[in-house]
Amino acid sequence: MTTPTTDIDENAPRISGKTELVEWFEVGSKPKADWRIGTEHEKFGFTWNDLKPLPYDGAASIKAMLEGLRDRFDWSPIEENGYLIGLKKNGASVSLEPGGQFELSGAPLEHIHQTCNEVGQHLSEVREIAEPLGIGFIGLGASPIWSMEETPIMPKGRYKIMRAYMEKVGRLGRQMMFRTCTVQSNLDYGSEADMVKKFRVSLALQPLGTALFANSPFLEGRPNGFLSYRSQIWTDTDPDRTGMLPFVFEDGFGFERYVDYALDVPMYFVRRGGKYLDASGLSFRDFMDGKLPILPGEKPAIDDFEDHLSTIFPEVRLKRFLEMRGSDSGPWSRLCAFSAFWTGLLYDEDALDAAWELVKSWTAGDREALRQTVRTIGLKAPVPGGRTLQDLGAEVLEIAREGLRSRAKLSVSGDDETGFLQELDRTIETGITPAEELLNQYHSDWNSDARRVFKSLAY
Repeated sequence: MTTPTTDIDENAPRISGKTELVEWFEVGSKPKADWRIGTEHEKFGFTWNDLKPLPYDGAASIKAMLEGLRDRFDWSPIEENGYLIGLKKNGASVSLEPGGQFELSGAPLEHIHQTCNEVGQHLSEVREIAEPLGIGFIGLGASPIWSMEETPIMPKGRYKIMRAYMEKVGRLGRQMMFRTCTVQSNLDYGSEADMVKKFRVSLALQPLGTALFANSPFLEGRPNGFLSYRSQIWTDTDPDRTGMLPFVFEDGFGFERYVDYALDVPMYFVRRGGKYLDASGLSFRDFMDGKLPILPGEKPAIDDFEDHLSTIFPEVRLKRFLEMRGSDSGPWSRLCAFSAFWTGLLYDEDALDAAWELVKSWTAGDREALRQTVRTIGLKAPVPGGRTLQDLGAEVLEIAREGLRSRAKLSVSGDDETGFLQELDRTIETGITPAEELLNQYHSDWNSDARRVFKSLAY
């Protein structure tokens, strides 16, 4: 989750009406030559001697990691109320999720070679700081052995507000905050029409992304009954701000319809005077009219709207770009494969058209049914037409490969981006997700000891 680095300017212009918000999204449209790829990933930190999660403070801690990266690799600090809560450098940032999940939000980059190098450089820096402290990091979709009581709480104001509100709107919201890690790709659009097509294709295929990257089969040391427990958590977090957004597929969908949706999502907070004010459950529409009870007479700035957008969590989220949000975090190679997969599908017009042909006849019920089944049976999930998700995935993967080949973005050694998809080829060929591979090890070589996952998957 992006960490704001400045306070709301009390003298900033106030939003004049809904049209201004629609225009804000329109400004996100970019010519194809300017499209970029932003890759984000979260990971769990732990101490090797006891496999406990990292506290915020102490010799082996989140704070020690942030200070080490700041001092050794020239990252600039981000602070909140005297706490070091993040870092920034060259368009990228390091930030903290509620339970101490360590996140890299990558810079907008031109191609996957750069993205993969960025992730690799970050993980190298993290290891250099972590190893002398006895710290390790692991990429999984859900924490494998820790109870909620063992999980630390990071000192960020917005999380206190969210934590309290989550209890009112879903059973698993706090688990989402403290027990999950994701990989995310942020991709541009060229126009409103381009945004609509990309939004529809990526929403429909988000369950395929969930299956291909399913990597959260353990909870508190035991199999949890899911291949992606993280996906299960999102089905019972907060129905007002999550899900598959059926309205995206309705006639007339565009920027204005998404603005209407966003305005109807209840608020979490407002930033004022360096603090987060609790606005949980209140209406941004009231805020637009100067009727927000906690700030009577005051209207929002555009930064307030951007804050509000960051608290909406559908499977694909619209900002001035589109965010792919449906997949579990994983090892380095899969982080690179994730952005390659979506870039191949969405950044080549022929690939985008071909992907749309595969899913355009699906109903809202078809899409939701697929979302509900992949978290337990992965690529065995049925899709419309009497096939499995594995069958569909083979076609989609080939479309993505052709899209990357058409982009012809070459590394210094002359390779295009298609090589990053090799990580997914075996998954499609075998139909076995990463989670199923972990479960196979758990029931055989690991002798039912989920703690073995740390040594197996640590970065």
